[in-house]
Amino acid sequence: MTKVYCYSKCSTCKKALKWLDENKIEHTVIDIREDHPDEKTLRRLYAKSELPLRRFFNTNGQLYREMELSKKLPDMSEDEMFKILASDGMLVKRPLLVTDERVIPGFKEDTWREVL
Repeated sequence: MTKVYCYSKCSTCKKALKWLDENKIEHTVIDIREDHPDEKTLRRLYAKSELPLRRFFNTNGQLYREMELSKKLPDMSEDEMFKILASDGMLVKRPLLVTDERVIPGFKEDTWREVL
């Protein structure tokens, strides 16, 4: 089952969901703000992604900037990064695509097409 963590006001999320609909790909939408992944889930998704943990941060987000995470992340342990990511869904890169085989933060049509 394909899941997509999204924020309803995010233009990239809207674009990704439209693409899924146009390509008739069944999916479940999860509101990343209201039902964000907890630390255990994030650890599982990260392991499945085979990507650097930093790719899971929404570096363009207001909260990321307010917390000055660009300055703090280099000195943080992985455990600290997971705790911060799990604290607020707005810190997580979105949309977050989750399939049985892969996890992809962000929307790049070519990448999604390849996976789906």
